[in-house]
Amino acid sequence: MAGLVGSPPFRRIAVAVDGSRFAEAALGYGITVARKFASELVVLTVAPLATYVVATEPWVPTEILEGEVRHYREILAAAGARARSEGVVSVSEVFLEGPVTDEIVGYLEKNPAELLIMGSRGQSAAKRLLLGSTSDAVLHHVACAVLIVRLPAAAPPPSPSPTPPPPAGPAVAGSG
Repeated sequence: MAGLVGSPPFRRIAVAVDGSRFAEAALGYGITVARKFASELVVLTVAPLATYVVATEPWVPTEILEGEVRHYREILAAAGARARSEGVVSVSEVFLEGPVTDEIVGYLEKNPAELLIMGSRGQSAAKRLLLGSTSDAVLHHVACAVLIVRLPAAAPPPSPSPTPPPPAGPAVAGSG
């Protein structure tokens, strides 16, 4: 692959989507790169199994609610349609269920890609430590290059303009 003369840099690109604006930005990058290199674009989503921790032991549900499955399938279909409408010739849609990080890593182990693109929510260090970061966990466990897309920081609101002085009018002479 990389380093071989004449080989395309990215034959297969995977983009993880979840319906967030972060994932939408990642999909945009995936579409751009896939068009540039005539790559296959694999759009994947994971309907997550939530883990609930109680004081004595964790509980992991064994199935995902049908509404959640439908929701993630709609996200996947919309992402695939967007990629096709924006000119990507080869688009595959992959629907997975389970722990998000494990499913993405497992899929890429069985179906390698040269590049994985994901969005990042830009959590603070404390939140990442307490809650974990999907993009960080995936980054350390996949064998391919990973592009993590962040949204630009929001522009600060414009400063209020100072109150202009009243216009100078004609001087009025007092009587007296």
